[in-house]
Amino acid sequence: MQFTAQQIALLLNGTVEGDPLVAVNQLAKIEEAVAGTLSFLANPKYEQYLYTTNASIVIVNNDLQLTGPVKATLIRVDNAYSAFTLLLDQYQTIKLNKSGIEQPNFVHPSATIGKDVYIGAFAYIGPDVKVGDNSKIYPNTYIGDNVTIGKNVTLFAGVKVYFDCVLGDNVIVHSGAIIGSDGFGFAPAGDGTYKKIAQIGNVILEDDVEVGSNTTIDRATMGSTVIRKGVKLDNLIQIAHNVEIGSNTVIAAQTGISGSTKIGEQVILGGQVGVVGHISIARGSQVQAQSGIGRTIDEENKKWAGTPAFAYSSNMRSQVVIQRLPELEKRIQELEKIIAELRKSS
Repeated sequence: MQFTAQQIALLLNGTVEGDPLVAVNQLAKIEEAVAGTLSFLANPKYEQYLYTTNASIVIVNNDLQLTGPVKATLIRVDNAYSAFTLLLDQYQTIKLNKSGIEQPNFVHPSATIGKDVYIGAFAYIGPDVKVGDNSKIYPNTYIGDNVTIGKNVTLFAGVKVYFDCVLGDNVIVHSGAIIGSDGFGFAPAGDGTYKKIAQIGNVILEDDVEVGSNTTIDRATMGSTVIRKGVKLDNLIQIAHNVEIGSNTVIAAQTGISGSTKIGEQVILGGQVGVVGHISIARGSQVQAQSGIGRTIDEENKKWAGTPAFAYSSNMRSQVVIQRLPELEKRIQELEKIIAELRKSS
């Protein structure tokens, strides 16, 4: 779809400088833009590109003072960054505006499908599934028996949701993610083998949760693995059985959380953080990437780093000392020589 500068300015409550009828159909970075694209300038460090860009339209701040000729049509707004963010949202909405039911697919007769639901080709929707209004089920998605999916949910291609799981409203699950696979439960037998423990619980994703690609959330042994409202999970995360993650927590890629751990609200876990099982992490905790959490964190709103993790500020001081170890070793050796010489002379 194409939009003119005049139409975009109307949406953004901006003013046009240049050709109001020039049209664009793509968004681009200002330094890489070509004809037919729209870009923005918010950071002064990139102002040089305003005078060389091939973008057809550039969104700029009202207070920007030009220092040379500009080929592009400008749209002046109060805040160029916020305006461009709004356009990104609109652009994504248009790109993802799928509708209808594609064939072939399988929808069990007992499934309940809401209004204006999109179902992509080769999707499988099992018995007693409930799908809320305005949800989108992309191609090759599997939804097992008795799954409940709320309104305005998006399951991208290749998502797997096992039986009995519950997804709230406005949930987004990206391609390759698996919701509700078996927890890692095995009982050692007398002959040295391991007997599988049935995992009969489920996974609950509350409203506004987003799950990244190839992330796995295991079902509970009994009860539920619960991801609370507003949680954002990156790609390639492992969440084990019976874990609970508090609302508005964010977790970066390749983090692993072991079984029955409770994570509080508004926690931030960096990439590749490892968390042992059966502990809790207090509200507002911030954990540096590649840290290992091996014990319960009771203090709220503290920063942690290292393996095993301890207070962030202490960890930073320790790293400074570690970097000085060769120098300190040399000084110790020099002091040992001096002491040895003093002993000889005495």
